Amino acid sequence: MTQDWTAVDGYIAGKLIGADPVLDAALAANAEGGLPAIDVSAAQGRMLELFARMTGARRILEVGTLGGYSTICLARALPEDGQLVTLELDPHHAEVARANLARAGLGDRCEVRVGPAVETLAAMIAAGEGPFDLVFIDADKPGNVAYLDAALKLARPGSVIVVDNVVRGGGVLDADSTDRSVIGTRALFDAVASEPRLDATAIQTVGDKGWDGFLLAVVKR
Repeated sequence: MTQDWTAVDGYIAGKLIGADPVLDAALAANAEGGLPAIDVSAAQGRMLELFARMTGARRILEVGTLGGYSTICLARALPEDGQLVTLELDPHHAEVARANLARAGLGDRCEVRVGPAVETLAAMIAAGEGPFDLVFIDADKPGNVAYLDAALKLARPGSVIVVDNVVRGGGVLDADSTDRSVIGTRALFDAVASEPRLDATAIQTVGDKGWDGFLLAVVKR
């Protein structure tokens, strides 16, 4: 079945996305730099770009940069005067991401900030940097609830919040799990379910990245 999932992802990418030398170069640079191969798939990256385009996003916040693959996808949706701020813990990952963004011609509208995301987000909130039109959260899963709370403080009515890796191969069903990523993901679902400011759902995905999913939320107007 997993082979079928991967084959269908290949079919989707071939029919609807096509060759993308910029993203291919980013993946190659990530591999050369020793970064883990945990980027979103090509189809998922295009989905993020379309989300940003559908919302008319001019300001995007990303929590979890890695090598900038998803950052490139999101930034492609921005107008020339748009801005994307992406947060990365690892200085080496951030260096690779900056080079990838520059190669993609998007360095002028993307800022990579290095440090623990909770601390960076707190500084952004204190500085009144919001609102952001779209927030994409794809970082350490135990931090999901803190990232959601910060996203709400940096959002506006109508802002979209997307969180990756919320199914975890079905692990999200295990209430007794000792996996910190599963615990953090279940806590995220509880936090969203009890948050009156959000309308939300989650969608399961299968494909190159296995069995997982995205949580999608909109801040109520």
